[in-house]
Amino acid sequence: MAILEVSRLKKYFPVLGGVFLRRIGWVHAVDDVSFSVEKGETFGLVGESGCGKTTLGRCIMGLYVPTEGAIKVRERSLSNLTAFQKKNLASFLQMIFQDPFESLDPRQTIQQILEEKYKIHGYDPAGLSKEIQQLVSRVGLSRDSLSRYPHEFSGGQRQRIGIARAVSMNPEIIICDEPVSALDVSVQSNILNLLLDLQQSLGLTYVFISHDLSVVRHMSDKIGVMYLGQIVEMADAGDIYDRARHPYTRALLSAVPVPDPDADRQRTILTGEVPSVENPPSGCRFHTRCPHVADICRKKTPPLIAKDDEGRHVAACHFF
Repeated sequence: MAILEVSRLKKYFPVLGGVFLRRIGWVHAVDDVSFSVEKGETFGLVGESGCGKTTLGRCIMGLYVPTEGAIKVRERSLSNLTAFQKKNLASFLQMIFQDPFESLDPRQTIQQILEEKYKIHGYDPAGLSKEIQQLVSRVGLSRDSLSRYPHEFSGGQRQRIGIARAVSMNPEIIICDEPVSALDVSVQSNILNLLLDLQQSLGLTYVFISHDLSVVRHMSDKIGVMYLGQIVEMADAGDIYDRARHPYTRALLSAVPVPDPDADRQRTILTGEVPSVENPPSGCRFHTRCPHVADICRKKTPPLIAKDDEGRHVAACHFF
């Protein structure tokens, strides 16, 4: 049974203009997205910047109110929750943010940052010291770091603090919003391995958001490829990399560097600019850049349909 279900989710932001700042249009940030995630699984979301990945993650977290659609955790709808229910949602859902410095309060020590969630949820401050010491040890930091401030740490160490904060409430699902994109390459693998270790020891479920296909492949069991607010292909990680169907997915994969200068690879170069999410193209949204475009692509939106016998590999393309 799926622990997280996203069904027909849409998130539109109003575009204001004119003297009186009236609404003159909509930004289609997330447009009719559906997927499910099993317990203990990592679902990877990949795509170019601006495709709606982070907006989708923030909708799941409740930071944005969806325009349409449903989000369920353990078959419980997250819409129309009371303030008390939203507060208790922290025991199910947490988020690791992209920027490990901006997401930490520079005026608080690490001890205060980690204590804050416990206090909000009614834990006795007197009994928190040992719990927090174990928490920082679990993410690979020394206990004397608790008295220091965020600016005294490197980017990788700050992200470890963010991870410690995310797992402090023993959540079941963590939204990882590009958790290593702001870090040096030499540090990224350590953070990724920490996330994998925590997933195994705590039974966590991840929604892993990234634009880096090599990172997503390392982390994910299942991958959804987003373009202009929509999922255009979704399959098990191995199938996406070995048997990609959608032209956009193939173009992304062709751009992934390989550590072999003699490898015989054919690069797919996409022409043109990414269309505006305020006024997306009719038909297939990728048709303005697709090397295989035909008349039907401009007129009819391709459905997300199964491309294999088991129905686990789906893609939205008229031809592939």
